This record gives sequence, C-alpha cells and structure tokens, in this order.
Amino acid sequence: MDACSFIKEAQRIVIKIGSAILIDEKQNQIRRAWLEKLSYHIAGWYRAGKEVIIVSSGAIALGRRHLNLMEMNLKLEEKQAAASLGQIRLSHAYQEIFETYNIPIAQILLTLSDTEQRRHHLNARSTMMTLLKLKVIPVINENDAVATAEIRFGDNDRLAARVAAMTSANILILLSDIDGLYDRDPKLYKDATLISEVQEITPSIEAMAGEALPGYSSGGMITKLAAAKIATQAGCHMIIANGRLDNPLAALEQGCSCTTFIAQSEPITARKKWISGSLKPMGSIVLDMGAINALRLGKSLLPAGITKIIGSFERGDAVVLLDPNHQEIGRGLVAYSTKDANLIIGCQTQEIEKILGYRGRDEMIHRDNLVLYQGKNNG
Repeated sequence: MDACSFIKEAQRIVIKIGSAILIDEKQNQIRRAWLEKLSYHIAGWYRAGKEVIIVSSGAIALGRRHLNLMEMNLKLEEKQAAASLGQIRLSHAYQEIFETYNIPIAQILLTLSDTEQRRHHLNARSTMMTLLKLKVIPVINENDAVATAEIRFGDNDRLAARVAAMTSANILILLSDIDGLYDRDPKLYKDATLISEVQEITPSIEAMAGEALPGYSSGGMITKLAAAKIATQAGCHMIIANGRLDNPLAALEQGCSCTTFIAQSEPITARKKWISGSLKPMGSIVLDMGAINALRLGKSLLPAGITKIIGSFERGDAVVLLDPNHQEIGRGLVAYSTKDANLIIGCQTQEIEKILGYRGRDEMIHRDNLVLYQGKNNG
C-alpha cells in the first residue's frame, strides 16, 4: 500500500511537527497560516472519526524571542526558561485555532522517564487514551522546563515514536524539512534518489542518514530512523513527509513524495508481544474460572475474579496469570501494588474506593495490558 492508503485505513494517527516547520526562524513566530491549514485538515479527520495526537516542538524557539535569548547555543537553564515561557504561547495557539472547529485540546509534557518507567508509562498512556475517548486532541511536547541533559529526548522524532508506541497508534507522520529518505544527501548530490518505501531498517538504510541541519531543529535523518525503529517495532507505520508544503496532510492524501516505513505487525499485537516476552514478571495472580472465562471473551481482569496474590510487585509491574491449578495462562501489567491488591481481591469494583480510601482503576489488569495464551486452560 502507499502512504495515502495507510492514512485512509488508520484509526489513530500521531503527527509530529518540528520547530523548523512550525516556527518562522526570521521572526521567531508561529507560522499561523500554515498551522491553520494543517488544523483544518486534522479537523476533517476528527469529524470522520479518526483519533489524532499531535507532538509539537516550538516552545524554546517561541520563548527565546520574548526573553531576548537569540544566540544560537543556549545554556540548559536558558533553554528551560525559554521553554517555560514559550510553552504557554504554543499551547494557546493550538487552543485558539482548534477552538474554531469546536475541538478541545489538552497539553501533556513528557520526559524520557515517563515512557521508560512502567508506572509513569501507564499513567501517561492512560491519560492520553482517556483524552482520546473523550474526543480531545492531546498536544504533546518534551518537558524542556524540567528535563536535564541526561534525560532529554534531544529531539521530538523519538518522542513522537514513543507516544505512537504507547498509544498503539496505526501511523506516525513526521513532518520534516525534506520529503523523505534519500539514498544520499540531495543537497549535495543532484542525482540522489528518494526511497519511497522501507520494509526493514538495515545497516545500508542507516548509512543513508545524514546529520541534522543547523538551526532550531535538533533532529535529522539519523533521529528519524531511530524513531522509525521504535514505531515499526511497536506495530506502527511511519511516514516522513515534507512539512514545508502549504498543506502537507492534504498533499500526502493526494500522493505526494514521501517515505513510508512499514510495520510488520499490528499495534496491539506488538504491545502484547512486549508484555508477554520483554518484561520480567514480579509476581503472580491466581484467578477463578469465572474470571478466566471472562478474559477469554475479551474482558479486563477485575478484583472479584482473583483468589490469591503471590510475590511482591508495584503498580505497572508485569505479573503472571495462573489458573486454579497454578498453571500459567497469561501475563499482564497490574494497576495496583501487592499491598492494595491483597486488600481488594474478591471484591466488587464499587467496593474499591471504600476499602482503599481512594478511587483507583476498576480493573486489576486492563485488557489492553493483558496477554492470554491460547490453549492454556487447565482449570
């Protein structure tokens, strides 16, 4: 399939907008007319039932102008100050433009640890999924105001890929200053050839990447290939397209030049594979047959169906699911720690708040965070 077909079939789309695309570097202001056209197209997808997440750079570029910090190489604390001021202006611009279409937006600021630590990962994922369920478009940026050099993503390409993976997105669109991956630098070689489709990121594909161009953008083709690895391994297709076009999303749907990186599995399949094979279990949960039968019908695991907790785990940890004969039937990520789980096993959902003293999740393990093995039912 071509990029247009992938977009047409996608239910959940992540769009990454870089500073070099969004900000007019001469005036250090948002390219308002461009953003309005982009938002108009996103609004069309929204009305058609698609879910959209925007990952947007630009806070530092906007803030530095108002703080008169125009030298190229800012200190970390100056970048953080600029981001603090610029993020307000950036969020306001998105809010104002999408308000035209009666579409609510929400701001989420993430650091690398929010995607790598499972408890933070679950919280961030839950927030984004809840916003999408409530028909809100999340606008996400790296939390530059507090991130240190050691934990910064360093570019929003990889941040966007992590967001796409966390939310099981179908496709990630990176709007760049180039229309895709070339076999060599097209600025240096007039006969450079655009690679329209990449089935696998091989060493030869990686060798085609160049360094980032000078300016506000901290990414380059190297970081875009890194993002493609993250996205495709999570079951998400990725497109690199020219964001400098007047309406890049419309151009994509009309078949403009771009590079599409093909995922080899569906997003949910990739996430389940990650849960079942990549995470070390910290404990076990024994289920009754009623719960097992409900899980096989696609339901989430509720406290009422649990008979025993084994081991010690924290919220977000991976656990093994056992049948009444203590045979492993699956794995999942828990929404409660061992301490709280032991207090609510066998209880009805409406009793959780009274027992724990706070309103937690209805499920012990949500179905999206659960893998049930086929044919393993020895109860």
